[in-house]
Amino acid sequence: MTILVTGATGNLGRLIIASLLERGADPQSIVAGARDTAKAADLGVRVVRLDYTDPASVAAAVEGVDTVVLVSGSEVGQRVAQHQAVIDAAKAAGVSKFIYTSAPKATTSDLVLAPEHKATEELIAAAGLPAVILRNNWYTENYAADLARAAETGVLTSGTGDGRVASASRKDFAEAAAVVALEDGHVGEVYELGGDVAWTYSDLASAFSEITGREVAFVPVSFDEQLAALREAGLDEGTAGFVAALDAGIRGGALAETDGTLARLIGRPTTPLVEGLRAIA
Repeated sequence: MTILVTGATGNLGRLIIASLLERGADPQSIVAGARDTAKAADLGVRVVRLDYTDPASVAAAVEGVDTVVLVSGSEVGQRVAQHQAVIDAAKAAGVSKFIYTSAPKATTSDLVLAPEHKATEELIAAAGLPAVILRNNWYTENYAADLARAAETGVLTSGTGDGRVASASRKDFAEAAAVVALEDGHVGEVYELGGDVAWTYSDLASAFSEITGREVAFVPVSFDEQLAALREAGLDEGTAGFVAALDAGIRGGALAETDGTLARLIGRPTTPLVEGLRAIA
């Protein structure tokens, strides 16, 4: 069995390949797809050029592959077209399993990031691919900048209110992708993946306090207050609105669900918030 991991030089892609190897996959059976192959030279597996914007490179990368792990692209606004190239190539190659890293409740969520994931899931279904959808919650690593800022200011400001986040470390989500890729079955499943504990931003501030050794206060703000502060900080209108909308989605519960599926897949508890944050401090 040959497994292709797209976006192999990204944070998640690298960890998926590492997890595959840790779980006993033959390095010769893993193919790392990367836009810049030089950046993948240290992965210890076969590397091929795969540029989401170059369908010919995608088709060549997928040829002869049994399983494709499509790590969602990072270029917001361009991802549907980029994902379409991988879907088309996988269909033409007749892959036996197609794994996609999506977003929580992608088809029904109001989260500002959800529409591109919803569109991608619909394209996968329309192509008739034997798919497994991994709807990943937030990565704890997403809070690296907030942690650094809190260490300097003693403040965590957010428009999330009492909203909860079932985050886990990227390694946890990467392990789940490796498990699904290596094990028989899973085709047809849509897994909502999140950490074992859904925490509030008050909990996040407490975690910051424990790690930094200084008291960190959570200061909740309204959507309008946050938008104004982001503009004042120099963000353009589109970016400020995007960030404020993300927090509004969290406030509305878009990332609050946790049912233990991630822990069951990887065979261990997910990484606790403080432990995950300490690793990136």
